[in-house]
Formats: sequence, C-alpha cells, structure tokens
Amino acid sequence: MSSWYTKLCAGVLFPLHERLKGHDSVALRRRLEASQWWPAERLADDQLMRLRAFLVEIGQRVPYYRELFAELGFDPASIHSLADLQRLPRLGKPEIRAHVEALKADGHGPLTRYNTGGSSGEPLIFYMGKGRKSHDVAAKWRATRWWGVDIGDPELVVWGSPIELGAQDRVRRLRDGLMRSFLLPAFEMSAENLDRFIATIRAKRPAMLFGYPSSLALIAQHAQARGVALNDLGIRVVFVTSEKLYDNQRASIEAAFGCPVANGYGARDAGFIAHQCPQGSLHISAEDIIVETLKPDGSQAGAGELGEITVTHLGTADFPFVRYRTGDMGILGTQLCACGRSLPVLQEVQGRSTDFVVAQDGTVMHGLALIYTVRDLPGVARFRIEQRSRALTVVKIVAEAGFAPESAARIVHDFKARLGQGVEIQVEQVDEIPAEASGKFRYVVSAVPAFAPGVEVQHA
Repeated sequence: MSSWYTKLCAGVLFPLHERLKGHDSVALRRRLEASQWWPAERLADDQLMRLRAFLVEIGQRVPYYRELFAELGFDPASIHSLADLQRLPRLGKPEIRAHVEALKADGHGPLTRYNTGGSSGEPLIFYMGKGRKSHDVAAKWRATRWWGVDIGDPELVVWGSPIELGAQDRVRRLRDGLMRSFLLPAFEMSAENLDRFIATIRAKRPAMLFGYPSSLALIAQHAQARGVALNDLGIRVVFVTSEKLYDNQRASIEAAFGCPVANGYGARDAGFIAHQCPQGSLHISAEDIIVETLKPDGSQAGAGELGEITVTHLGTADFPFVRYRTGDMGILGTQLCACGRSLPVLQEVQGRSTDFVVAQDGTVMHGLALIYTVRDLPGVARFRIEQRSRALTVVKIVAEAGFAPESAARIVHDFKARLGQGVEIQVEQVDEIPAEASGKFRYVVSAVPAFAPGVEVQHA
C-alpha cells in the first residue's frame, strides 16, 4: 500500500516535473496501462496504424528517410502489415554515424545529445527529442507499477553512467531527494565500498533497488559473506537491466534481499524494450516498439529461433530508429503470458555481459569504469579491453579518421589511474575485432577472477 508521500510524488510532484520539461509521460503511462489489457488483435491493429503514421511522418520530415524512401520507391502510406517493414534496410551504428545530421527531422524540437553505453564496442552519438523521452519514461513507469511500487517510494540506484553520475547538480539533487531516489556509483566495487553500500542500503531501507545485475549480485554476496542481513528491510523488488541476468545472480540477489528480481531489457539508444512481469514473462513495450529477430542474412527468424534483436521505436520521429540493430541476440515468444496482458513476450535475450576488472591492489571495478574513456574518443570505431593479468591490460582499437596519438596517451593515463600506476597498458590498433559466437562484441574481457559466489572481495 502506497504511503501518502508516494501518492503525492506519483500524483502531483513528478507529473508537475514532467509537465515543466514538456513531457507527455503522464498521459502516455495512463494510455499504456489501458492498452496492455486490450485483446491482442486490437493491440496489433493499433501498432500497425501507429507504424504507418510514423513512417509517413519521417518520410516527409527526415532527410535521410525522405531520400531512402524515394530511392526504394517505398510508399509508407501503403503498408498493410508489419512484414512491409522488411522492405526497408536495417539501421546500424555505422549508418547513424555517417548520416547523423540527415537523421534529424526538419523542424525538430529540442534534441539532447547522448552516447551509448558502449556494450557492443561501437560507440555511438545520437539524439533524443522530448517525444522519445516521454515514451521511455511512461513505459518504465508502467512496468515499475506492475510490482506494487511507484515513483516516490524510496529507491536506491546502483549505476555507473557518467550521464547520471555527472548530473548531480543542485536541481538534480533536489529532484531526486524529493522523489526519494538515491544513487550509489557502481564503478569501484572494493570491499570498503561494498561495506559502505550495504550500510547505505540498511540506513535508507528502500522499497526498491535498481541497477546492474552484476553489481547487485556482488553486493548481495558480500553482505552474505559479512553476515549482514538485507532481507529484513522491506525491499519489495530489485529491478535489473543493462546486462544479461544470469540464474546465479538472480538467486544471490533474491536470497540476500528477500524479494523478487524483475529483469528489464533495453538500451539508451534502442529504448525501454521489455520488462518482466510478476508472472515471469519479459513483455515487449509493443505500443511504442516493434521487435524483429533476424538471421544474419536479414530474413526473419522463426518461432523459437535465435536472431538479432532489431527495433523500430515509434516515439523517435525527431531522430528515427527504424529497424535498428541492437547487436543483441534473442528469441521471440509465441505464447501470451498468464498475467493476462496481451503484450508480446521476448522469450530470451542472449549476448549481453558486462565484465568486472581487478586493479593492481585488488580493487574490483565494474568494466564500465574503463570503457567510458575509450568510447568518447574521436576516431574509435570499435574497441575491446582485454585484462590479461593484474599487470597487463591490452586495449584493441579499430581506428577511423580522427584517432590521434594523444588519444592513446589518454587511454594509458586514465587506465593507470583506475588500475594502478604499475600496470602496463598497451594500446593496439587492429583492422578488425571478431565477434563472439553469439554475434555480440564484448567490450571487456578479463582473465582475472573478480569474485565467486560466497567469496568475499578482498584487496590484494
């Protein structure tokens, strides 16, 4: 049962915040909470209607698609099924990088510049308009409420993005404080920091946790090794995203915190794609997002067949994502969930894994602590960080025009600051970085064991 303060936040303060930002997330969330119960046929018809309108709009307003549609002889007003999407080429990071200005709609509203998290090893700069932000907030908000929690319930966020970590100015701190959302930086997972995280969780007594499954599993294992109880705090749910959730991680988190884990799948570029309901299904946000799973030749993967997850986000008219290649591999479900929602199910997601690295002194760090240096450097097409030992880390880079000698020096400087001044950092320029068997590029590969279930993280 929500407290009066949660009701104030969810019903008054956060809607006011969103209105001041020019977002339509409140109305969109209400619409999504109605449409999730529509019959599957009605939901499919609505999705097709919205897809047609979206393609017509970007064909008129977006230079890249205006030219592409003319070249293909594609009339967006004539599409009659989702299969007609297959007449359009897939959109990858190279195409976005090459046509970033032409992908901005004529007369677009305010656009915010974003970087991807780099999990594919291919850094990307792209833009979001207010419509896209509103749709993503609404989709996440709806899924949060599936678990009996809401905006304004105390929340601890275990995260590592510099966008979040670097935006803690006075206004941001005031907003998060009002909404009772508190941030724990997930970069350095040393024993000392883990003790501090556990103490903060016990002091804050949050209703929900949100973060990387690897980081939350590490906190859970450390608490159990220390003999510190976290299952008596009234935590109702742990939301995890941004990485593949492994069964042992789910088991560790649920055992330590005494509550269910709700898995989410999405990305900063592709949007809030799917979220797990209490019945266990990973539901696609189908009102806004069309998911295809494709074979390497671009044809549709069959039922129960693995394919690359490709996303068309209907809330991105100002900077469109049409048949966008996520680089993740997945399987679409064929059955509706027992929860009664008609939202389609993503049966499985493969290929995402964020590794940990170990500093020279034994400090365990999230791999994201290293990738942010590399991904934002000009001229980096792809990269992979290979920690071969505590004494040696190799950074492989597929370089494009603009990659300068000082960029390599920056990598060495920043990595030594994180891993230790005595660590050898080798920067190698290569022609190609081969993909994993799953088709996914791993951006961090560490040969140094970071932790094991039931083993306490120790300094060297």
